[in-house]
Amino acid sequence: MKLSLFHTLSDATASLQRILDGALPERLVPSSLDPGLKRRGQADAPTALSGGQFVQQTYADPHGSHPYKLYIPSGYRGQPVPLIVMLHGCTQSPDDFAAGTRMNEAAEAETCLVAWPQQVLSANPQKCWNWFRQVDQQRDSGEPSAIAGITHEVMRTYAVDRRRIYIAGLSAGGAAAAIMGETYPDLYAAVGVHSGLPCGAAHDLPSALAAMRLGSNGIIGRAGSGMPPTIVFHGDGDTTVNPKNGDAVVAQAANGNRWRARRREGSVRDGHTWERTQYLDDDGMVKAEHWLIRGAGHAWSGGSPDGSFTDPHGPDATAAMMRFFLAHTSEHGVA
Repeated sequence: MKLSLFHTLSDATASLQRILDGALPERLVPSSLDPGLKRRGQADAPTALSGGQFVQQTYADPHGSHPYKLYIPSGYRGQPVPLIVMLHGCTQSPDDFAAGTRMNEAAEAETCLVAWPQQVLSANPQKCWNWFRQVDQQRDSGEPSAIAGITHEVMRTYAVDRRRIYIAGLSAGGAAAAIMGETYPDLYAAVGVHSGLPCGAAHDLPSALAAMRLGSNGIIGRAGSGMPPTIVFHGDGDTTVNPKNGDAVVAQAANGNRWRARRREGSVRDGHTWERTQYLDDDGMVKAEHWLIRGAGHAWSGGSPDGSFTDPHGPDATAAMMRFFLAHTSEHGVA
């Protein structure tokens, strides 16, 4: 069912639940209608890259057990290294998301740890992060508490540079990453939101539908200080999450600050054209970066067809996020 065909609140709520549970519109399934978007079976086998390890872990807290996978690059020898936390989208797994984004390959080249939290079926039947529930939009509550707990566990177990911890996600995972940046600005040095929504965009299923369909108006940071530096990717042909939500994430990151905008346009050979807008503070530091991909849908830009919900014809979101992340360090240095 297309979002534009919703006629009643009950229909909308039921249809949104199916979307959030992974039953995405048919146009998101690979077909001749969208050759740039390819969905394949989830990659179940662990990945080893040039000696790196991709290992299964479990974090336990009073609310239960939370599985995650951790990529340990071959260059890790106990020295402090950056940590990236990656939040998958609906129906995805850490293995599938890793295959599609190739973030482990990028982390191998830069010697970064990568944690891949996994949503469990008991929390959502199709493994979506519950970004639209108020309990899951607060610090030390619900899913944010578990994701932060996984981050802290990796920090306790491995030598992590506490000034270089980052988080990113796709779709529901992108919305969850925005929530983590808003609620834990002292933990993460930068945030990546791909095809997601800002923190607080919804408080239940009907409001989630409205935000996904119509977009979110610029929601400023609720904590008073705004999010850490943030990079946003969104396709202007995304019919699952309105591209206006990308603007809203940038507005949330700015939190009322008037940053100078610097724009550049480009294209990928045999692929999409794009517009990148960087937002600079008075010192010339890039505080936010917004990529709008022309003609792209609801998929990871520049991703590998080995994973689901990827668009190989877009600019490389993984490379751009890695560059953006490593250019930023936390002002706090402690978590």
